[in-house]
Amino acid sequence: MKQYIYLGLGIAIVVVIIYQAITSEKNRRAKLLYKIKQAWGNPVKKEYEYDEFEALTHYYKKRKKDGEFVIDDITWNDLDMDSVFLEINNTQSSTGAEYLYKMLRTPCFDEKTLKERDRLMEYFTANDAIRTSYQLDLAKIGQTKKYALVDYIENFVNLKKGSNLGHYLQIALVVMSIVLLALNPAIGIVALIGTLVYNVLTYYKEKGNVEPYFISIGAAVRLVDCCERLGKHNEKELESYLTRFREIAKSLKSIRKDVSYIGSTDKFSGNPADIIMDYIRMLFHVDLIKFNNILNKVQREIGKIDEAMELLGELEAFIAVASYRKSVEYYCKPVLKEGKEISLTMEQVYHPLISNPVPNTIKENRSVLLTGSNASGKSTFLKTVAINAILAQTIYTVLGTSYEGNFYKVYSSMALKDNLQGNESYYMVEIKSLKRIMDADSSKYPILCFVDEVLRGTNTVERIAASSRILLTLAKDGAMCFAATHDIELTHLLEEYYSNYHFQEEIADDDVLFNYQLFKGRATTRNAIKLLAIMGYDKTVIAQAEETANRFLNEGVWTL
Repeated sequence: MKQYIYLGLGIAIVVVIIYQAITSEKNRRAKLLYKIKQAWGNPVKKEYEYDEFEALTHYYKKRKKDGEFVIDDITWNDLDMDSVFLEINNTQSSTGAEYLYKMLRTPCFDEKTLKERDRLMEYFTANDAIRTSYQLDLAKIGQTKKYALVDYIENFVNLKKGSNLGHYLQIALVVMSIVLLALNPAIGIVALIGTLVYNVLTYYKEKGNVEPYFISIGAAVRLVDCCERLGKHNEKELESYLTRFREIAKSLKSIRKDVSYIGSTDKFSGNPADIIMDYIRMLFHVDLIKFNNILNKVQREIGKIDEAMELLGELEAFIAVASYRKSVEYYCKPVLKEGKEISLTMEQVYHPLISNPVPNTIKENRSVLLTGSNASGKSTFLKTVAINAILAQTIYTVLGTSYEGNFYKVYSSMALKDNLQGNESYYMVEIKSLKRIMDADSSKYPILCFVDEVLRGTNTVERIAASSRILLTLAKDGAMCFAATHDIELTHLLEEYYSNYHFQEEIADDDVLFNYQLFKGRATTRNAIKLLAIMGYDKTVIAQAEETANRFLNEGVWTL
């Protein structure tokens, strides 16, 4: 009778475990589905710790090709492109986020490629059910947090296979202890406990050494699993991707079978079945044995795993951009042209990171000088043009009503700082930054560059003399340069090569009001001294400052 009670109890425990595993997976899927639907077409609220964000940049850094044009660190930081990336990054997996970051840093100079990206974005936008299904499958790849997915994959390259002899001997010790327990319980229980403790301690010691690689196999298999799931789809519009997914999944089928012994690499899954299996792995080292067995298979197929990462990342990145398009007030698709004859037309363009931005329009076929008072909108306009130029050649999306221009190599020199560690002054940092633009390769594609307060780090006379020559050289070399300056003298010196635009303000009721609208021509007003008055400076200081400024304007001589 007792044996039936124990049997029934055992069956009941197994049923409960299976039920909990099934319901846990259903609940996770339901929560994920709700999260995906809520995020679609809405502003992204994803946050990263510093280490996590740094990790997702590794795919771009490791897959950057020699000679390939990329948005360099100075330009990327000047424009706060990290924040722009975060605005767009509606991805659920590491491979999607890593590929999206790489795409934003690598402008494309092929219209066919850009239009293919747009076709896929439009397809996912128009097909909610298919898009959601893809997102659910892609989400199962997971987030690798403080380690990049590409780092996990590359861990395989030079790793040497370990020996399983020690693990087999430890399993034999467990079996012998159990036999001894039946023959001599007193000695057997001591031997069994000692063997189990020894097995657990050696398990954690060795697993600690191979943990990064152990998790790497799990990451690779999740990519393969996703390829297999997506390969079951039959959408004609995605056939080129689906065909490769099926081929990759077929090639890596044996790895997927073996990896079941390794178990989940999600440390926080809470799946009861995984918890029970963890104890079995600790005692019998089955995951460590299988790890060594499948390592060679993974190393042979590393190229296909890398391809899977790229293709899956592309699709999820395109879905994220499609969602971003739905989240903005309006956008347009750019018209891009080959050739060295520069031009740029942007209508009602706005900055992606500003709430209630003021849109502006500009149409030019030569370089531009921007003048205007402090805080009038010069720097923001430069960034608006630069960011949208990058978005045009990466995600085929411009925040404006129309955009037409060349394929450009984009550079900036704006938000520079002293390099204290390198013992360099602001001026030294600035001239190095400008020189990299002047030395940039423009043999095939023209340069589109943005300079804010050129050579602000030196005295007035030398600043005007040097900056006028630098800006003139850029224009003569065929670059389209947008430069903001307070030096009105430059607008006269360079008017043959630069078109003049300005921002203006209105002072009323002891306050400065800006409309942030772009106007043609050079600035004709000054507000720096008036701002001193608004901030409560002594009236004598204000009056004397005005007198000194007017005397210089009339006589060309500075006197007190």
